[in-house]
Amino acid sequence: MKVTKLTPNISVAHQLTERDLEEAAAAGFKTIINNRPDGEAPDQPPSEELAAAAQRLGLAYHHIPAVSGQISDAQVEAFRTALGGAAKPALAFCRTGTRSTTLWALAASDRLSVNEILQTTSEAGYNLEALRPQLEATSGKRSSST
Repeated sequence: MKVTKLTPNISVAHQLTERDLEEAAAAGFKTIINNRPDGEAPDQPPSEELAAAAQRLGLAYHHIPAVSGQISDAQVEAFRTALGGAAKPALAFCRTGTRSTTLWALAASDRLSVNEILQTTSEAGYNLEALRPQLEATSGKRSSST
């Protein structure tokens, strides 16, 4: 399981399996956020199975499926709410980690500047510069640290 830390409270990963959930629990994660729609890939475990495994391991579990390039305001708000109320640290995952990182970036735009968000994602290995216009629109066009 490859985990990439965005902040002390949230990390992202590629598709997780039940075994990965065991590793995540052992590593100290408290909450799992699944951003993959069920059935996106034939080898992908269903969210229902992952939710049951997370419960057995004492992990909170949220399923907020998102399709790449089609992330809605409702999905961003659901991610913000889930992360805001989550026991931390949280681990969000999708196929490659990019959707989860995008959801975090959009959800964080209400409290971090655009530059802070893009620097954080870039340092984690995710180039979300193409998201700048959307981040600027949702953050009141802040572009420096606040």
